[in-house]
Amino acid sequence: MPGKPVTIKEIAKILSVSTSTVSRALHDHPSIGMETSQRVKQLARELNYERNHAAVHFQKGKTYTIGVILPELSEAFFSSAITAIEDTAYKRNYTVLLAQSHDDTQKEKQLVEKMKSHRVDGLLVSVAKTTSSFEHFSRLSQCNIPVVFFDRIPPVQDVHSVSCNLVTGTAEAVTYLLKKGHRAIGLINGPHTLFASTERREGYVKAMLNNRLKYDPSLIVECDLTETGTKAAFDSLMASKRKVSAIVTFNDYVWLHACKHAKELGIQLHLEFVSYANLPMIAYMDHAPLASVEQYPYKQGLKATEILLDLLCTKAEQPRQAYYKVTVESQLVETQKHT
Repeated sequence: MPGKPVTIKEIAKILSVSTSTVSRALHDHPSIGMETSQRVKQLARELNYERNHAAVHFQKGKTYTIGVILPELSEAFFSSAITAIEDTAYKRNYTVLLAQSHDDTQKEKQLVEKMKSHRVDGLLVSVAKTTSSFEHFSRLSQCNIPVVFFDRIPPVQDVHSVSCNLVTGTAEAVTYLLKKGHRAIGLINGPHTLFASTERREGYVKAMLNNRLKYDPSLIVECDLTETGTKAAFDSLMASKRKVSAIVTFNDYVWLHACKHAKELGIQLHLEFVSYANLPMIAYMDHAPLASVEQYPYKQGLKATEILLDLLCTKAEQPRQAYYKVTVESQLVETQKHT
């Protein structure tokens, strides 16, 4: 069994000096003579002494730890965002404490409390799909813990956020399909609790009106982003009086579920798809969507972390009067080349 960590007090006792002398010697304080400093450092090395970072952080009022709460790390989108968060945080000597809500609001609330009890300096969050109230985040301001939301952000003004412009992305996706001759274009959207779902709907309507076409609300259906929910949404579109020939799906995972279901029904080749996220996996699919809206997860994670670290550097000063609102422009990327 390893022994207990050596303390400054034990080093001081062995050398018959004060603990303050040992502390100053270890920090190269000019008030400590060279001989004493060398004796202290030599003994510290022999005893494998390590600084108590928790105590140092407590003195500074910081833990140099930021928390991250996201829906699912298994999704390639969030994996890319986490890479950016870690890259940026570690350059500034911050540790990242990661947690997954698994798209459950209650779990998300519990994680916020755990992050608070672990004394994180700040928090980065992509909200769960079921979250409609955000009081558990606003309460963190009472503890002086800043929060920056990214990708899935709350539909409120008084928060710091980084998100992708899904209105223009969706408008571009629908216009792309219209130019290919499609007129009955379905949208398998996400749950209404997600602000991103509202943006997708807005972009869809905008594209139709800009092209002087009548907006048909029956061609937009919601799903809970699960395979079962996607199948139900797909069946609803297929039951429409309009003969749907193309579908825009909430993300590449929803596209996979819809595409699989269409294949089971024997109608896969009669439909064309456009999705979101432009995940690397679609490059290996036999029947990839025609295009996918790139949402730049690495850039979102990078920007969100930079904002949070800036807030942590300035939170001791006068309160900020404005909130960071960063919007990353999306880009429609063709995944199939047609001649």
